[in-house]
Amino acid sequence: MKKITSLTKTAGVALALAVSANTAHAQKFEGLAPTPPMGWNSWNTFEVDINEDLFKEMVDLIVDSGMKDAGYEYVVVDDGWEAMERDAHGNLVPDPEKFPSGMKALADYVHSKGLKFGIHNCAGTKTCNGLPGGRGHEFQDARLYASWGVDYLKYDWCSHGTADAKETYSTMRDALYAAGRPVVYSLCEWGNNEPWKWAEDVGHLWRTTGDVTDCYTCQGEYDLGWKFIMDLQVGLEKYAGPDHWNDPDMLEVGNPGLTFTESRSHFSIWCMLAAPLMAGNDLRVMSPEILDILTNREAIAVDQDPLGKQGYLFMDHPTKNIWVKELSDGDYAICFLNTGDKPYTQRVNWKHYAFLDLETGYDVYDIWADEVIGATDENYEWEIAPRDVRFLRLRKR
Repeated sequence: MKKITSLTKTAGVALALAVSANTAHAQKFEGLAPTPPMGWNSWNTFEVDINEDLFKEMVDLIVDSGMKDAGYEYVVVDDGWEAMERDAHGNLVPDPEKFPSGMKALADYVHSKGLKFGIHNCAGTKTCNGLPGGRGHEFQDARLYASWGVDYLKYDWCSHGTADAKETYSTMRDALYAAGRPVVYSLCEWGNNEPWKWAEDVGHLWRTTGDVTDCYTCQGEYDLGWKFIMDLQVGLEKYAGPDHWNDPDMLEVGNPGLTFTESRSHFSIWCMLAAPLMAGNDLRVMSPEILDILTNREAIAVDQDPLGKQGYLFMDHPTKNIWVKELSDGDYAICFLNTGDKPYTQRVNWKHYAFLDLETGYDVYDIWADEVIGATDENYEWEIAPRDVRFLRLRKR
């Protein structure tokens, strides 16, 4: 080991004091995500095949389609935006061919449309696609993001080596806070280190699993179908709430591997889970039917309910699930999901739902049918098609 000189010691003390000054009052920005964030992310459809013209087109479509009015707010550039190396000063650099105008100009464009700008990087030395990661550059990168006008940071977990997840993600939290610009902080840690147990004071949302893909129940080496991811959310509801959300990953609604029914059921369950609603489809070819799913205000209201309760699995059966979500004003959302490959008949006797106040009673509103179908003083019997849902809101009288 080299001998530490007096000068080196002095420099080390100065650095420690500087870091201490930056982090003495470090915390996450509070109040940025009282309900689960909503937006659009480039990864599920485009992966690294992105550029500023494409991104601006998506921004325009979010506004023109009515998605912005429905609550989709954050527009996030995922992995693939960077040049291969940092510049001579150690700063991240946008790929000059993909984003020739730079990220500040892109953020300005997003803001001019009344939306907020998000960006991706990684807690390791490299991103998942081999571009410069943030490890060792957290405070420098946070200041750069602030100068660009970044509102949302998705921070991935590739090339992390033996790093401790809580410590590593907390370092970037501290850096964002020191930079002074409020940023929603999304921990894309894949659930490897059970972030729901420690991340409430670190980020605003944290991934609970590997990546979602556009299939129902497939399970690859890393990519997972949405039904498989849904099953992994059971028991996590106690960790979620305003400003700290479980994130079962982005939406595959409208992507080619899902049928219309599977897309609608996927959206229904994510709303029951109080999941961040980050669309990931190609908005240029979105059908009116898929747009209707993504912008259904009653479904979104379940997801965005201010009480901030994540839904829970009320009943598990080999071919069906019943999910329940407590809502504000005494309401409840209930979602019956046919997980099997054949139709089944759902019989409902509300007396079996002991959490309900049947003395006062509820009107039963069918979210996808957009109609009140009766009240809880009646019993019901419905046939539910394979992989389909009956998505209800019980409105307390």
